[in-house]
Amino acid sequence: MQKSEIKALVAKMTLEEKAGLCSGGDFWHTKAVERLGIPKVMVSDGPHGLRKQDLEADHLGINDSIKAVCMPAACATAASFDRGLIKTMGESIGSSCQHEKLAVVLGPAVNIKRSPLCGRNFEYLSEDPYLAGEMAASYINGVQSKNVGTSIKHFAANNQEHRRMSSSSNADERTLREIYFPAFETAVKKAQPWTVMCSYNRINGTYASENKWLLTDVLRDEWGFKGFVMSDWGAVSDRVRGVEAGLDLEMPSSGGVNDKKIVEAVRAGKLDEKYVDLAVERILEIVYRYVENARPDTPWDKEADHLLSAKIAEECMVLLKNSGALPISKTDSVAFIGEFAEKPRFQGGGSSHINSFKITSALEAAASKSLKVKYAKGYDVAADTATAEMISEAVEAAKSAKTAVIFAGLPDSYESEGYDRKHMRLPECQNRLIEAVAAANPNTVVVLHNGSPVEMPWIDKVNAVLEAYLGGQAVGIATVNLLFGDANPCGHLAETFPIKLEDNPSYLYYGGEGDKADYREGIFVGYRYYDKKKMDVLFPFGHGLSYTTFEYSDLKLSSDSIADTDTLSVSVKVRNTGKTAGKAVVQVYVGDRESTVLRPVRELKGFEKIYLEPGEEKTVEIGLDSRAFAYYNTDIHDFAVENGSFTVEVGESSRDIRLCAEVRVESSKKIKKHYTADTIFMDLISDPEASAKIGPLLATIKNALHAPDEDKSEAASEAVTDDMGMAMLNYMPLRGILSFAAGKMTDADIDKIVALLNS
Repeated sequence: MQKSEIKALVAKMTLEEKAGLCSGGDFWHTKAVERLGIPKVMVSDGPHGLRKQDLEADHLGINDSIKAVCMPAACATAASFDRGLIKTMGESIGSSCQHEKLAVVLGPAVNIKRSPLCGRNFEYLSEDPYLAGEMAASYINGVQSKNVGTSIKHFAANNQEHRRMSSSSNADERTLREIYFPAFETAVKKAQPWTVMCSYNRINGTYASENKWLLTDVLRDEWGFKGFVMSDWGAVSDRVRGVEAGLDLEMPSSGGVNDKKIVEAVRAGKLDEKYVDLAVERILEIVYRYVENARPDTPWDKEADHLLSAKIAEECMVLLKNSGALPISKTDSVAFIGEFAEKPRFQGGGSSHINSFKITSALEAAASKSLKVKYAKGYDVAADTATAEMISEAVEAAKSAKTAVIFAGLPDSYESEGYDRKHMRLPECQNRLIEAVAAANPNTVVVLHNGSPVEMPWIDKVNAVLEAYLGGQAVGIATVNLLFGDANPCGHLAETFPIKLEDNPSYLYYGGEGDKADYREGIFVGYRYYDKKKMDVLFPFGHGLSYTTFEYSDLKLSSDSIADTDTLSVSVKVRNTGKTAGKAVVQVYVGDRESTVLRPVRELKGFEKIYLEPGEEKTVEIGLDSRAFAYYNTDIHDFAVENGSFTVEVGESSRDIRLCAEVRVESSKKIKKHYTADTIFMDLISDPEASAKIGPLLATIKNALHAPDEDKSEAASEAVTDDMGMAMLNYMPLRGILSFAAGKMTDADIDKIVALLNS
């Protein structure tokens, strides 16, 4: 339906009908207007599969959902560093939506992993905004290629579950723009999600659901978002303010309560009806975009998607450590230890929980390959215990095997939507089990099932660690393929694993005080903090091992000097120097060598995943645009690049840099500086234009502070050295001249100098 037709349709609606369309018809549907033939459409939880309830949904949306396919969660898929793979996953989910008559799948979730404690981290992509944005855009493009919408969430700064419906995320503008907004911005500009879901929390005191700066000024006017904004379920505070701010659809139904408030506000002259019309137009554009392209006859091959889920999981799992135990020979005797080998934890709890039509455990996958595997339960997940008998049985199994594989991780109760983790530890019973088995068998391998980082007090005692994350319903197939070498690990961490929770930059402030969550660490989130502090970490951002090795060479930049309006082309050769085919993740980091503002040592600004046969070499090219070199300047409320030299580093993690080059970037953006009588001389001297304007004055003051040596006594020379005199000048405000001018200058003279500087 064309825009003109939608406008004509809206013109035929009563105010009550329009207000009604601005909220859900029930828990999962938009409203229909039967008088005008306007249909309702259904939305469903995601983002790694469908949590679609049967059509007779209960009013809370908590009854059983249909059988579906659970793909790996975002904590895993981001670790693939593979845009094409995630797009393929999106296409699969889009097809399932078409089959199930779903207009919008609620995802992806792109909130930054500020702390390992966030209960919903398993649903989020990364601590890095560039990586999160690129992966989100790929997912959205995949889903929407099937004419099904997405709802990128939760906009914005939803980084904790604790008090999430009332807490205010208090962050400065630069922190929001550089860390918490870019994943949304990239997704909007590269993929145009059909909808955006606002978060529960306030941002600097204003609820996201009624924040005009967020929903209109930034999202629509700056980034060019074209779809409609919906609320998270129950996120609306003041519905009338929300309509004016740009919140189009309230979910779920308010039972007519808030619809009535909209009508009353319009009739009382407190809300311009044009905002209601605009909201309805946006909603109807998406409704008809789906309805006119609905294909319920789209096939949904769940078995094929099950195998796709396994393939995706293979690409996501991260080999954290390997001292030779992996890959395991298929002829060796192996012990699988831990209940997760039999009943894997493959997804998180809450709104994204999928009712999987089938689950393949590692034990089942090993049996299908006729591998010699002995099983010991090791611990009880439900009871969160490991009895002496369980550990003894596990130790005996380990002693009788060439390799012992422990399947460990976090129970559902440890991480879920709705509450945050209390600590970063594995269950103590699992730590004891790992210690005991490692003491019994030097070839002990740990496979982890968790949605966010865990402490590993036993890391030096085990031979290898495979981070499986929450790998979807076919996690067992992927795990066995990787353990026994039928697939080569190629995932890389999308988040830093600190040694202990207290190392995390948000540790002192996370959770906040009452309803105030202050983001005092600013832009220094994740590796940006650890690298700046030169702090030891357990495993760095971007880390991931392989069964082969890669050599990087011949780093070339398209130019050694560019304008910030140019795109710099970075090329590097990568060779597989091992005996096994594998995939390398080429990571490009940019750093400002000398900045006037606080900046990280390096920031991820490009990546590419490539497949290489043994001995094969490929050249990878990655483009870096202006944003790769920019920081957010709060004086001009825009991104800006400072003149100067920047490092361009290529490596396999933020701590494994293989090659480095430099480029000089010249800014095309002239930033007007404003000077006052309180401006110190250091800032004037560093500005060539300002320095030239007050050159004679500077010379006079320098002479006053640097008396000739013959005029100085020995005591005076010791008391005020030339260096000290220069330091005094650097830190002295312009008004300080009055103290050294012996009455020859007045406030009026200072005002004239300030006017000259600002002219």
